[in-house]
Amino acid sequence: MLAYVFWHWKQESVPIDEYEAAQRAFHAALAAAPPPGFLGSRSFALAGYPWAAMGAAAYEDWYHVTDSAGLDPLNQAAVTASREAPHHAAARLAEGGTAGLYRLKLPPEPPSTAFDRPRPPSTHASWFAKPAGLSYPALWSLLGRVVEDQKATLWIRHMTLGPSPEFCLQSPGPLHLPPPIAPLGVTLRSVWP
Repeated sequence: MLAYVFWHWKQESVPIDEYEAAQRAFHAALAAAPPPGFLGSRSFALAGYPWAAMGAAAYEDWYHVTDSAGLDPLNQAAVTASREAPHHAAARLAEGGTAGLYRLKLPPEPPSTAFDRPRPPSTHASWFAKPAGLSYPALWSLLGRVVEDQKATLWIRHMTLGPSPEFCLQSPGPLHLPPPIAPLGVTLRSVWP
């Protein structure tokens, strides 16, 4: 499973309630008429990412697709048919944005079950780079138990596309990751669903 992750922030003059209502309307329109390969979306409000609004209040949207073949239909669907007006209404209120592409690494599950599995909603994200000198297999081993015990998901940046660190660990609460991992942890507030 892949996730197109889009960070965006509102214009200063736009009220939060108006901005978030426009975001929910777009996500609802996308869910009501999903393109091929689209598994669902999530949107979070947050602050503290240096790559999004220079660390100020921002939003993080996760658009889950089965694989890279789902990206073109998602890109086209977002701005056409019943989704066009909600997309443009939301985009008009944004001050800026940036994006990246991520692949689900842990837990290893087929895409159709990974998005729908019964897990607590994510309320925290820990972003980090692979520590120097630590191999990828050693990192998977180090984080496997954390993912399982905390009902978390580990995402890895795909093809180096995106402004963030290489990994994102989403969890239902703050995590204490084992050394030598040094994460940037932020609290997420769900906007959609």
